[in-house]
Amino acid sequence: MKKSIEKISGDTEGVAYEFPVFRFEGSDSAAPGAYIQAALHAGELPGTVAIDALMPMLEKAEAEERIRQRITVVPWANPVGRAQYFLGEQQGRFHLGTRTNFNRDFPLVERPDAALLPDTSLASVDQKLKARLLALSLGHDIVLDLHCDDESVAYLYVPAELWPAMQDCAAAMGVDAVLLWQGASNSAFEEASVHPYLTGARDRLGKVAVTTVEYRGLRDVDGALARSDAEGLYRLLAARGVIVDPSVPAPGPFKGVVAPLENIDMMPAPRAGAILYDVAPGERVKRGDRLATIVHAPGEKDGRAEVFAPQDGYILTRRSHRITRAGDDLVKLVGEQRSADARSGTLED
Repeated sequence: MKKSIEKISGDTEGVAYEFPVFRFEGSDSAAPGAYIQAALHAGELPGTVAIDALMPMLEKAEAEERIRQRITVVPWANPVGRAQYFLGEQQGRFHLGTRTNFNRDFPLVERPDAALLPDTSLASVDQKLKARLLALSLGHDIVLDLHCDDESVAYLYVPAELWPAMQDCAAAMGVDAVLLWQGASNSAFEEASVHPYLTGARDRLGKVAVTTVEYRGLRDVDGALARSDAEGLYRLLAARGVIVDPSVPAPGPFKGVVAPLENIDMMPAPRAGAILYDVAPGERVKRGDRLATIVHAPGEKDGRAEVFAPQDGYILTRRSHRITRAGDDLVKLVGEQRSADARSGTLED
């Protein structure tokens, strides 16, 4: 394993950011390579601790010469967001200087070639970071961007063009659900990673596995879960031939929930107030079931507003906080049919 330090210059003199990159080299040029990053939204840490648990497995495989092709690992992908605190609260989703989501506006290139990336010498620091992360990932057949939701089951976002070929990845990782998206996603990292294979390098599309991994919720930073997630990542690498390990069985068919993004009902809150949830992630509901109650005028007649399921479906996520504004989304309900309020591209800012 080789460790290097990436340095990103800030927007003013004397300010710079650093993050480590770990590389494991293989000897089979025909085998697929893998890129794994975590904490692009700096406060989302289940993926970071999963990588921590994965690293000894990779080191052992390297020592036994079982790594066929290069593996690049970035446990802390966002030093800029990691340094952002406001009134004691970590703010890692948006760059405070540009107000842009750290997982939006990545550069799109027509081929997996870092030479095609734009010059960022005069760009803002978040754009410099995005170009550097994409440069690190280009050329790897497997690209995993590890995130988490608020309160959630484990699930994947997968480009529709890569499904069902990526069923083995979902099964190996042991996730509960897969959301399929197509078209534009405001140039999220996943879109930027798969874009070269949808344009100038379509001949390699069948070998590519690109996904955003949502490892449950913000508070699911736990040693046992980290080990389980690391084992899932390792199974994926073995299944796809990045690592040789005959002791790892081939993944079976994926038996979880699979749905297009357009089937998601986000369920905006009808009033501002306190949220009383009736459902939790992983539960199935019928049309008309109550999902939540908003207490907007405590103790008053008609001081509650109820929210009901518009269709049969599966509760993927819910908010980790219990205060809401009117219009804030409450859950991700994976419906059996297209949502009446279908959103394409991205579900949230």
